Amino acid sequence: MRTDVVLLYLTLIRFGASIPKDPPAINVVSLNYTRNYPAFMGNKADYGPLKKNKMDIQLLLISDRTLYIGARNRVYSLNLDESHTDEIYYSGSLLWNPSEDAEEKCRIYGQQEEECNNFIKVLLRRNEDTLFICGTNAFSPSCAHYQVDSLELKGDYISGAGRCPHDRKDGNIALFADDNLYSGTVTDFQGSDPIIYRSLGDLPNLRTVKYDSRWLKEPHFVHAVDYGDYIYFFFGEISVEYYGVEKVILPRVARVCKDDRGGNQEFLEKEWTSFLKARLVCAFPADPPLFFNHLESVTDVVNVNGQDMVFAIFTTPKHSIPTSACCAFALDDIDKVFTGRFKQQRTPVSLWTPVPDNEVPTPRPGSCAGSGSLEGYASSTSIPSDTLAFSRTHTLMDESVKAVSRHPLFLRTPFMAEEAVVKIAVDTAAGPNEDHTVLFIGSERGRLSKVLLRKEGSVLLEEMYIYNYQTCLHSEATRNKIIDMKVDKPNKVLYVAFAHCVIKVPLGGCERHGPCKKACIRSRDPYCGWANEACIHLVPGIPVDYEQDIEHGNTDGLEDC
Repeated sequence: MRTDVVLLYLTLIRFGASIPKDPPAINVVSLNYTRNYPAFMGNKADYGPLKKNKMDIQLLLISDRTLYIGARNRVYSLNLDESHTDEIYYSGSLLWNPSEDAEEKCRIYGQQEEECNNFIKVLLRRNEDTLFICGTNAFSPSCAHYQVDSLELKGDYISGAGRCPHDRKDGNIALFADDNLYSGTVTDFQGSDPIIYRSLGDLPNLRTVKYDSRWLKEPHFVHAVDYGDYIYFFFGEISVEYYGVEKVILPRVARVCKDDRGGNQEFLEKEWTSFLKARLVCAFPADPPLFFNHLESVTDVVNVNGQDMVFAIFTTPKHSIPTSACCAFALDDIDKVFTGRFKQQRTPVSLWTPVPDNEVPTPRPGSCAGSGSLEGYASSTSIPSDTLAFSRTHTLMDESVKAVSRHPLFLRTPFMAEEAVVKIAVDTAAGPNEDHTVLFIGSERGRLSKVLLRKEGSVLLEEMYIYNYQTCLHSEATRNKIIDMKVDKPNKVLYVAFAHCVIKVPLGGCERHGPCKKACIRSRDPYCGWANEACIHLVPGIPVDYEQDIEHGNTDGLEDC
């Protein structure tokens, strides 16, 4: 402990002068105000005495005006269009306890009783009337299809191996694209076989190469997106290119072709032929730079100013300044890196170096069959063996993917608060003209930051602690860490999940400014405007004469109130 303190002190001296202090928020919302936000505590209306429930929430899904909540042994469904003033109630519920055999094996393997439950880790809309759900099932993962409306089981249970983790603490990702399931998890009880896997659809099942650290090395999966001809996977892993006394964790983005059908009988049969990965770089440009290497959260692809990108949350590693940052990455920049030079290690003890162009086979690997360098090949199974052999041993790109801006879009440093930010949600169509981008950034201690993106720099609009000790069941183990967040644009709210409750937060706290014009204009909040002697939430498509100053928040000549 003493060593940790000394290291942190020396690091602060080294970087402290170059890292800016966090700018104060324009508005800091009182807990006396946020404790009135409606909350879901796991109860059904008019169904016995209300109580705080130990739910162990894992994830949220919004689909067709329904909020689905994946928790311990349960999935809850909430009608988003029902009005709530205090407590939010569920309209449907699925009880899915672990099987008796799985529970018994879990205990035999020495797991704590609490871990021998069924934690819902995959919750997806597969088609118009079907949900696909997977749970840890007491360390024997299982999946099934359920009716969207009734949450009734459709068909039989199927194995969750390669689709869902055994342990609830393991990161995992899953999405459907063209009715094929793409997942990232570990396949075994010990967690020694990480996998990026495709299954369930019409295309052949494919996976990453087994027990090969050049493909995956103890990854922590964070998110996946479907974009164009590829599926992109975002994760952190122990680097193979940097090694020493301590393990170095680096953030990665990998991609595979959606039409990949695997290789031939000689190379990469039933394995990805198109798998490539690269480092993501989110850093503060000090001397030397301060790198944020722990990837925490990633958004879906959004379009900002005509550019498709994702926003991501990073933290610094242990023994560094406890700092968090938000960076954005353009999909074009990611794809450009994947057309660049490969990286290799010629011997087990040599440094990793770029692969000379004359050593890269023709056709060049990494493209999708039928396009780019592989335009002359109708299927990945017909790619020449030389190219497949290179693909098997060269998965890492030499260049890194740099963020779209030189500085992070948002910083949380120890000058402001020693707490990491861990989740992000984004609204790229904020305001009455739907022309502003707002980030919602959640911390490990229940703090929600609302950030307005501007070309000249980000603006911290609001900060608030929204965890409610009076409403939510408190657990010292989970504290008040934000688990997940989902934006409900039609109702202009943000749903924020904690371990044992979900809080409904308005996107714009306009009514808080009430009849005070100065406070309303000063807020610079794109959701709010001054109209009819009140600060109101502006709705796109509904014409109203309003005053607003997003650029400057100029309140000259306005009276205090």
